[in-house]
Amino acid sequence: MTTPQLTKNQSLVFDVLEKAEGPLSAYTILDKLRDHGFRAPLQVYRALEKLLEYGVVHRLESINSFVACAHPGDDCHSHGIVAFAICESCGQVMEFHDHEVDHRLMAWVRAQKFKPEKTTIEIRGLCEACAA
Repeated sequence: MTTPQLTKNQSLVFDVLEKAEGPLSAYTILDKLRDHGFRAPLQVYRALEKLLEYGVVHRLESINSFVACAHPGDDCHSHGIVAFAICESCGQVMEFHDHEVDHRLMAWVRAQKFKPEKTTIEIRGLCEACAA
């Protein structure tokens, strides 16, 4: 999958997320971009909406934050189900994709004749370092 040409605002938001050490809220992104002319949350939300649509950013529902995709150019990844392990202690987010999980979930969806619109899998707990 090729990433579409990003607007200036989309590029700035994406750059902030790519350089971040963890997930960021839209308001944290806004604070980081004030020197670049961002004044309103709507500017950030519009950019995030497109970045989500392009598959280069993910929203972590349970913590209302955003992360840059770990594999934005990987075709199978962009069409599969993505899961996240979120450390409750240090905030580290690990993104992963597993074809077996994909196949099992999609088989269930087909068997139920369910029409999914959105799938978010988040596992919250402690990373290896924090659990030690």
